[in-house]
Amino acid sequence: MRSVKWLAGLLTTALVTSALTATVHAQCTQRSLRVAIIPNTSKPLEVLRRDYQPLLERLSTSLHMPVDLVSTSSSYESVIDAIVSGGVDIAWLGPASYVMARQRDPRIEPFASLTISPGFFTPAGHHYQSLLLTRRGTFDKVEALRGAQVALSDPASTSGSVVPNAEFSVKVGQPLTRFFSSVVYAGSHSKSLDTLLDSRVDAAFVASVEVDAYLNSGRIQRDTFDVLWRSEPIYYSPYVFSGSLCPELKELIRTAMLTDQQGLSAFLQSQEASGLFPASHAEYEPLLRMMQTR
Repeated sequence: MRSVKWLAGLLTTALVTSALTATVHAQCTQRSLRVAIIPNTSKPLEVLRRDYQPLLERLSTSLHMPVDLVSTSSSYESVIDAIVSGGVDIAWLGPASYVMARQRDPRIEPFASLTISPGFFTPAGHHYQSLLLTRRGTFDKVEALRGAQVALSDPASTSGSVVPNAEFSVKVGQPLTRFFSSVVYAGSHSKSLDTLLDSRVDAAFVASVEVDAYLNSGRIQRDTFDVLWRSEPIYYSPYVFSGSLCPELKELIRTAMLTDQQGLSAFLQSQEASGLFPASHAEYEPLLRMMQTR
């Protein structure tokens, strides 16, 4: 009986999707979809495209149109520019990058986010944290870092710049540029971690999920770093729609990404996530208020 109900549900979903696809092609002139993601890792485009291939194929099948992961330059700002200008249709942005993009185009809309798998540095769920890391045994407390060198990731990175500049500066009572002798932008979380591992800086602000990714890949051990500071929980990075995307196409994309996630298991595994869930602007309001008061 359960098999019959499951099959009936699957057929119903297929019929609804087919009808919606026909509506989209009748009302939307778009004939391809372009996806971009922020460069928070050092993976080359061909590796990212392989990771994203199950999701791209799901979208292409559902939309009956080509879907591609497009290359942007190696900065968060380039992806923000692309989604604001309509150069891409979907972008995976950091929370702060999304807020920056929405301030430039209020039509930009978050619609999905990943559920993070449990990690040594990050609890399972919808939140992660900014961590201040040092090499094990080099510094024993935050105050000892006064006058040290620190790495941030990108000016538009939430956990690698925006939150540290706001929350950590309050903790130490002065801006990062005064507390530390040198503040450098490495370009991504993975580059910040590499810079710290190579002893080119004394400390680094990095997303907890990226530290877990290094741990899971064997590039570090649990005792490689000391965590001297943790931010308040940050809602995880959203997938967002371009403001120029038509409503019918948005609905079809939501259906493709948020249902039958067993078919996306390879993609989710590559993202070290357990699922995709709906997201909205409300989840990022606290960050918006933080950024407005900076």
